[in-house]
Amino acid sequence: MQLGRQILSRHTRSQRTMKLQVGLLIASVTWAAASPFRETRNKLLLVSFDGFRWDYDQDVDTPHMDRLVKDGVKAKYITPPMLTMTSPSHFTTITGRWVEDHEVVHNMMFNTQTNEKVPHKKTLTRSEWWDNGPLPLWITAQNQGLKTASFFYPGGGANYSGQAVNRVLVEKAGHPDDNETEWRQKIDTVMSWFSQEDFDLVTLYYGEPDNVGHTRGPDHPDRKKIVRQIDRTIGYLTEAISRHGMNDSLNVIITSDHGMTTVKKRPLVDEIILNKYVNLLKVASFEILDYGGFGILTPRPGKEQEVFEALSKAPNLTVYRKDDMPESFHLARSRRLPPIVIVADLGFNLNSRFIVYVNKGDHGYHNGEMDMKMIFRAFGPDFKKNFLSEPFDSIHIYPLMCRLLNIQPAPHNGSLKVTQDMLLHSGGPQSVTVSLVTAIFIFMLLLTP
Repeated sequence: MQLGRQILSRHTRSQRTMKLQVGLLIASVTWAAASPFRETRNKLLLVSFDGFRWDYDQDVDTPHMDRLVKDGVKAKYITPPMLTMTSPSHFTTITGRWVEDHEVVHNMMFNTQTNEKVPHKKTLTRSEWWDNGPLPLWITAQNQGLKTASFFYPGGGANYSGQAVNRVLVEKAGHPDDNETEWRQKIDTVMSWFSQEDFDLVTLYYGEPDNVGHTRGPDHPDRKKIVRQIDRTIGYLTEAISRHGMNDSLNVIITSDHGMTTVKKRPLVDEIILNKYVNLLKVASFEILDYGGFGILTPRPGKEQEVFEALSKAPNLTVYRKDDMPESFHLARSRRLPPIVIVADLGFNLNSRFIVYVNKGDHGYHNGEMDMKMIFRAFGPDFKKNFLSEPFDSIHIYPLMCRLLNIQPAPHNGSLKVTQDMLLHSGGPQSVTVSLVTAIFIFMLLLTP
């Protein structure tokens, strides 16, 4: 009898030990499969081609971009934020915040009290313009142990609460935008950062096809020429990834900041001259009105209603009181924007007193206009192949990048739900929680006698 009990006891202990081992194995495997914070992570390259409209590859032979459609993900198009300008839109992508939250409200840095106006290129190292609370992805990633770099990307040259991006190259004023040899050198540099110096995140910016779109217009043959150059550059990038043996460890997102439209000019149309409708010298204390399709104005004390009513009579534009702008603009809560905001109709540019505008193409218009939409391509080990995504707002790129880097995002306005279907493994914090609960349940069940 005693011997039988001993045998039964040993058998029961053996069963419990086996259950414990199986339970621990299931729990560990479940955690390893689900956790977005595992030690091994793939690297990420974000490439921006300024002013690349969503349909620029449709009237040009682009074999390398076509190949990416089969090898990765393509979105039908992406909607930039209001404002459809370089600095505001790029900073929305890298922070995941609407413009009214990150407060980079123009390409020019300005001060409505002192009338200071700083051109775009000179703002790139002015931290007081960029550092308004929301943290860009570089800093959030670095705070979680990752190594990041910015190559000409807007906002990369600033400090955020005293923190700088690990490595930064800032574009200087007058830097040529269209040198194809230099474009390839930039890729070689970035790939060496990944392969030789173990960077986790690099953002890379190109100033085309924005420049040619402005100077020549989006319908000019030179725009098609630069798109072919971009396509060759993308081909060079994919070859460089293979050369460095990083096909299985580097994810790439290729996008833009806004589109481009043809500017309607005389003699076909009457251009907008705002001083015809209101005496700007008498009623305005601050203005940026000679800047494409978007204008801002601070009326003198007691003149706001007069300015609003007068400009409301001007053709080919819409004037807004900042506080009454559509909620979809996500601009009304901005502290920096002046009280009056003017948005020209598509293709019309704003002139304050004289016609000084020379561009043949521009942006800055309503982000609902199809000419303002932009591209999105992605490929790499974490992306599905031959996947066509429905359109989405650029605000959602940020949580996608955090998921790819396996980091906890800073507060943001985007949602991973919008983009997770393009991933091979779309699990996130919620799926981790579910998986852990499941593992614990199985573990407890196996321990039950």
